[in-house]
Parts: sequence; structure tokens; C-alpha cells
Amino acid sequence: MSPEDRYKINSNAFADFVMDNYDRINAVRNNPYYSVQLIENKYAIVYLPLENMTVNSIRQFGYLNIPKLYGLLSYVSLDASGINQIRSDENYNFKGQGVLMGFIDTGIDYINAAFRNTDKTTRIISIWDQSIDSDKYPENFYYGTEYNRDQINSALQSTDPMSIVPSTDTIGHGTMMAGVAAGTASEENGFSGVVPDTELIIVKLKAAKSYLKEFFCVPENAVCYQENDIMLGVNYVIEVARQLQRPLVICLGIGTNQGSHEGKCILCRYLQDICNRVGTSVVTAAGNEGNRGHHYYGEVNPSKTQETIGLNVGENETGFAVELWGYVPNVVEMDIYSPDFTLVAHIPESLSPQETKVITYQDTTILVDNQVSETSTGNQLILVRFQKPKSGIWRFIVKGTGDLNSRYHIWLPMYNFITENTFFFNSDTNTTITSIGNTVNVITASAYNPVNDSLYYYSSRGFTKDNGLKPDIAAPGVNIKSPAMGNTYIRVTGTGAAAAHAAGVSAMLLEWGIIRGNLPSMTNVIIRRMLVSGARRFNNIPYPNQDWGFGILDIYRTLLLFMSEGV
Repeated sequence: MSPEDRYKINSNAFADFVMDNYDRINAVRNNPYYSVQLIENKYAIVYLPLENMTVNSIRQFGYLNIPKLYGLLSYVSLDASGINQIRSDENYNFKGQGVLMGFIDTGIDYINAAFRNTDKTTRIISIWDQSIDSDKYPENFYYGTEYNRDQINSALQSTDPMSIVPSTDTIGHGTMMAGVAAGTASEENGFSGVVPDTELIIVKLKAAKSYLKEFFCVPENAVCYQENDIMLGVNYVIEVARQLQRPLVICLGIGTNQGSHEGKCILCRYLQDICNRVGTSVVTAAGNEGNRGHHYYGEVNPSKTQETIGLNVGENETGFAVELWGYVPNVVEMDIYSPDFTLVAHIPESLSPQETKVITYQDTTILVDNQVSETSTGNQLILVRFQKPKSGIWRFIVKGTGDLNSRYHIWLPMYNFITENTFFFNSDTNTTITSIGNTVNVITASAYNPVNDSLYYYSSRGFTKDNGLKPDIAAPGVNIKSPAMGNTYIRVTGTGAAAAHAAGVSAMLLEWGIIRGNLPSMTNVIIRRMLVSGARRFNNIPYPNQDWGFGILDIYRTLLLFMSEGV
């Protein structure tokens, strides 16, 4: 990439797009108007001048190709998962030796003792900080700054470490994720990560561009990250592990309510590819959307001509987007009524692509897109974006067409992208797993409280929109002790912490299978099979189910089961 092309990666004067279509990628690569960054020659990030991002961008580029915005999935334990049993048995004492763990998140407090060896050197292989622009970016990644192990160790020996490695975690989420999964044991603080002998590869994601937040009506101060930067972060940790020829666990504690909830976004497809590779595991969080009131499920049959959905919009809501996803071959119509019962918008049945409708009602602007056959699913997508919405109860009237039942789901943005007072009446707690947790062979963790074996109240529920079996397992995610900034410890809650726990267990299995030679062909598909087979289950609950998946994570039971079968 030329310096001019590199400038576009960070500049708000250029819009980002993601592609996974081979013919389209080749077409843009050969067009000098486009700047293109490839991922494994199968996916591409394309940068265009922002003026191309018009009001009709959904129709022009397709919803699939506009990067989605991801937020954090925890809020800033070992006995429950059979880990202490593992450590007390010499045959099973796995601590992640020889395994790498990659975290694509908010960065890491590399100075923290939780990420050092006993000789005070770092356990971090490298940090790619996407937010610090320099000419020291990783080879073939073209932005940010890479810091290697030697630089980090030099910083740790310095009286001014930030002058050598200025990357840090100002939010603390990435530090928590890495700490729960792989933090160094501290007897005085009563803490140990699941696999304290692993080494770490860290990606600090750069913040989402402001134009994209504005496009999707996400508050400017919301902490969120772009799909394309996450994809490149995943590609980076894979490349580092490939160079070192070592097995890798990729841990993702981020998610979004955008998309079909079927695991078909471009990032989902990339992770699905990775799940079939020997020596690589992918673990993610289910999300914290279960009881937020952010999901509505409805069904209109031919004899019931319409259904009314109430949406409460809180005070001081700056904006948000609503997504309705249907099922082939059905098409629905929708009317939108304001809090004073004014018909503001009518979205008719249409079998052809529609331009974006822009509607002004008092101080509220509403942008409506109706894709009857969205690219990745073939299903209808109605995207309604509210700017400066009037507070009060809005009503959506959904009308079926044709002679078949019309089923549909509607999602609001995830927690922290909207206020707590914006929610659906008569909401549905099921089908609330955030993307990327709906991806088939990715290991998706819900959260529970190991003190009383109760599901975390906000833990997202399955199944996927197309009835895929998610989540996979439940892991500890309530009041979990974690390293924090400044060599302190805090308690954290959320499915992000549960995913970190499950990722540590996946590292144990990679050590058992690949490092120790028991199953050299191990992939994430096999790891997922092992974890769900060995999960602990309650006698009075049918499995798999929307809350617990296949049961509670139990590594000791898993290894006993598979070793008894001679695997």
C-alpha cells in the first residue's frame, strides 16, 4: 500500500467496506479508484471517498458489505469448571504450555504482573495497537503500531515504560479478558487465570470511524469497533501463530445486535473458515441481551391481518436503528406511528430494490430501507434508522401478505448503544445471541453464577434465527475476579468473562491434543464436540436448550470421557 492508501484506513474522509465475493474483489483490485486491503486473498477491505456513502448506500453497496459495529460484552471460579480437579491430577495438569492465545479487544495493561513470568519478563509475544499510527505497523497490515516481546521487556525494565511501548488499555476490558483466561497465578491475591502458562498475542482495536456511527445512529461516545478492524485483528493473531508454528485460541469478547442472527455476516464466514483449521480454536461470548427488551418475535397468519408492536423510546435518546428480519418467501408491510398516533411512515410490500426513504416528523428524522432479499440470507430486511427520536411509545403495525404465515424478528441495538429506557413491550428473551455468537462452529459461551448454578440474568438466549443450536456451553461469568489496571483486582460480570474462561479451557485441550500429541488433527470443530459432550447437565432440564446450550463447562469430565474412549 502507498502512503496515500494507508491514510485512508484511519481517515474519516474515507468509508470502509467489506467483501467476500471473489469476482467483486478482483474487480476492485484492478480499479485504481479503490484502495484495497486483502485478508488471505478471500476477503477484502475496500476504502472509498466518503462522498460515495450516500443516503442510498444500503441499496448501492448492500447491507452485508457495510461494516457492522461491535461493543463490549462484560462489565468493568475455577472449581465450577473442573479446573482445580485438573490441576490436582498429574495426568491432567494442563496450564496452556506451548499454546498461544489471541485477544482482539481494548488492548492490555502489559505492565501488570498478571502477564509476566516469574523472572518478571513478559508473557506477551506481541501487541498490535491499531490506534497508534506509525510506520512500524505489522508487515502487510499497513496501519497501527506493532510492539514485539523485546520492546515490551525493555519497557518493563525502564523507569518510564510508556516512552518505549506507549500502548495501554484505557478501558480495562481487554486486560480483564486476558487475565481471566491466562493471568499469572497470585497466591497473595487468591487468583489464577485458567491457563497461566500460555503466551499472548494482543490486538488493540482502533475506535470506529465517526461517519459509520452516524450512519447507524450509534451515539458518538459509545465504545464500539468496526467489523473490518476485527477481521484484520483475527488475521494478525493467526499470522503470528503461523510464523511460530504453534496452536492458537482466538478469544472474542465483543458482539453486535446488527445482522440476521444466523451467523452469516462476513466476519462470521471468516471465523467459520478458521474453525476447520488444525490447531486453531475460536471462542466468543453469547452476549448480554437476554432481558434487555431489545428483541421482538412476531407471526402474522392470513386470518390475522396485522400485529402491533409497542416500542418505548426513552428521554435523551440521540438515535438508534431497528432491524426487522423475515423468512423466505414471506414479505411483510409495516406502518410506523409516532407517540401522538400520527402515521409517520408506510413501508409497502415490494419485490424490487427500494431507495432509502427519508421522513421528517417534527424534530425526528427517519430513514427507511426495505431489502426484500438481503444478500447473505435471501430474507427480507427492513432497516429503520431514527435520528433524534421523539420520546414516548412508538408503534409498528406489521401486516402479512400472501397466503402463508409471516414470521419475523425485530432487534434494537445492543446495550450501551441505546439507553435503558428504550425497549419493546412484550419482548422475547430468546434469539438474543449477539453476532458473532451465532456462527455454527465457533464456541459460544453463555454466563452463569457458579455460587448457586443460576443463569446470569442478562445472558443472551438461543437459538439462532434459523434454529441453530446456540449457545454451546455455559461458563462462569458472574462476579469473577480479574486483574485490572495498576496491578489491582476487580470483580467482573458478563458473557465476555465467560468466553475468556471457556477460551482458557480450549487452550487446555489444545495442549492435550496437539502439544502432547494425543490428537494432532484437533480443530475447533473437535474442541466444540468435546466440550459439549463433557458438559455437566441438570437432571430436570432438556438439552440442548436456549439458556444453557449443552450444559455447564466441565474440563475434567470432558477429559475423563474422551480418554476413557481411547482418543
